[in-house]
Amino acid sequence: MSNFLDMEIFARVVASGSMSSAARDMGLSPAVVSKRLRRLEDRLGTRLLHRTTRQISLTEAGKGFYERVIAILASVEEAESFVTRRSAQAKGVLKVSAPTSFGRMHLAPHLSAFLKANPDLTLQLVLSDQFVDMVSDGFDLAIRIAELTDSSLVARRLAPIHRVLCATPAYLDEHGSPQSLEDLGGHALLATQTQDVWRMEGPEGPVAVRPSSTLQTNSNEVIREALLAGLGISLRSTWDVGPELSSGALQVVLPQYRSSRNIGLFAVYPSRRFLPAKVRVFIDYVAGLYSASPYWDDGLDGLLNETRSPMLQAAE
Repeated sequence: MSNFLDMEIFARVVASGSMSSAARDMGLSPAVVSKRLRRLEDRLGTRLLHRTTRQISLTEAGKGFYERVIAILASVEEAESFVTRRSAQAKGVLKVSAPTSFGRMHLAPHLSAFLKANPDLTLQLVLSDQFVDMVSDGFDLAIRIAELTDSSLVARRLAPIHRVLCATPAYLDEHGSPQSLEDLGGHALLATQTQDVWRMEGPEGPVAVRPSSTLQTNSNEVIREALLAGLGISLRSTWDVGPELSSGALQVVLPQYRSSRNIGLFAVYPSRRFLPAKVRVFIDYVAGLYSASPYWDDGLDGLLNETRSPMLQAAE
């Protein structure tokens, strides 16, 4: 039990980011927390944490140990919940990372119902367009829009993501509608500074386009507003501009091209075997919101079918 407490202290320090915060949460003194961590490292024969006066960070060994420790703690929580018949009860603090615009548009409006259904749960939602280090930053879960490669993290696909090239009718009337990828070179292509390449699929297979315009920004929402203001062409997700595509405020450009079918909306989490109840109920909740036919694609069936090339249709 003493060794188990040492692991719990270690996990709490990583999640909170400081010994003092972990000590306060656990009702211990900072001196006791520091002593137990040193004892744990001595027993393991390796350093788990880099300590400075300002911050604490995981060593490489600490990252691997943390992933396994939270799996152990989660399994204990599952076992206790089973015995006490509280397996569906979510409690504690759930720290979630999500993309900025998506979180504002498609998570925030649904949080009230989730929190009312889970009154013992505190949700920390951190919005960022950068991929966080889940282990080092103490996140329980991340919502990501990506084409995920092999990873030590576990991923559950929540919904498909469709991206199409689009522009306002006014822009296309003034500058003409491109008829080929080569024609895009004569247009303003709106993208954030991190989108150095648009990777799409078309009749000839995978293609890449390097966007360029006189507007440079790190904000995805600024690009969206510039698109709606008629400043150029952009590659946008239907979760972002679905209503504008449905109303005709935006028109699809080069409908035979769109983003890779492998891009999706995923919930990713570090534990491979055991899920704490708080993580499981959140994943199940958002999966129920979106599904294989997410609500933001309502009314776009014809448009999305038109954008599929014969090659994509055969692959799908």
